[in-house]
Amino acid sequence: MPRSSRRLPLPSPELRQASLAGCPGGVLEIAASADGVSERVAALLLRALESGAPVGLATGRTMQPVYAALRRQLEDWSDPRRQLLLAGWCSFNLDEYVGLGEADPGSFAAEMAAALAEPLGLVPGRLRLPNGRAPDPEAEARRYGAAVAAAGGIGLQLLGLGSNGHVGFNEPPCLRQAPCRCLTLSAATRQQNAAAFGADPAAVPERAITLGTAEILAAREVLLVVTGAAKAEILRCSLQEPPDPAVPASWLQTHPRLRVVVDADAASALRLS
Repeated sequence: MPRSSRRLPLPSPELRQASLAGCPGGVLEIAASADGVSERVAALLLRALESGAPVGLATGRTMQPVYAALRRQLEDWSDPRRQLLLAGWCSFNLDEYVGLGEADPGSFAAEMAAALAEPLGLVPGRLRLPNGRAPDPEAEARRYGAAVAAAGGIGLQLLGLGSNGHVGFNEPPCLRQAPCRCLTLSAATRQQNAAAFGADPAAVPERAITLGTAEILAAREVLLVVTGAAKAEILRCSLQEPPDPAVPASWLQTHPRLRVVVDADAASALRLS
């Protein structure tokens, strides 16, 4: 049973809500700035973590300020409330590079340790990721997908949006029911993620383990977070063009509880109703 019955935090006056044309299950929240996006998303994540259901986490440049805001907001909590949340923390990250682990600076395990596990003092095992150093990545993908299912599935799934429309590392083309698996990363994704590898796309691992669109769409709620004008057009295609394997994020339109939190730049190409 959920530990908390607190109501969903209300948007701040700096946020406005709108309906997405062509996306009947979607709720859109537009912040005036990227900082406003981070504060709102952090509040939603904390509320989801308090519920007791597993939370799906993500990595990348969009998420770094979100986790910084989460740490700041936790500082304002009473000690008993904060300790209760940390003691019951249960999260699964979307993905990890094959061949990398927490000791590797470019790994998502290292990123999550620096962003959340170490500053919050989380007990090992509370913040879970695929094991990128597993000797059999395909078997590790199956194990990780089974672990998510055994935990009861994801309550709230946090997502960023790739420049080619990927969510997690679900590269196009991607079917709606693609499972947790090991796959080869596209050149576009390796270019997008090169900053963590000395700005060299060739240094980005070629393969990754990712939760699939099947696990993402099985989450009770989905929270898509997008900032910046560079993502405006792919966001529009993802939410307001017919679902298409060529744009994996477009399957999110079919989710009955999709919340999209964006800044004004990212929302600039959307049709609002």
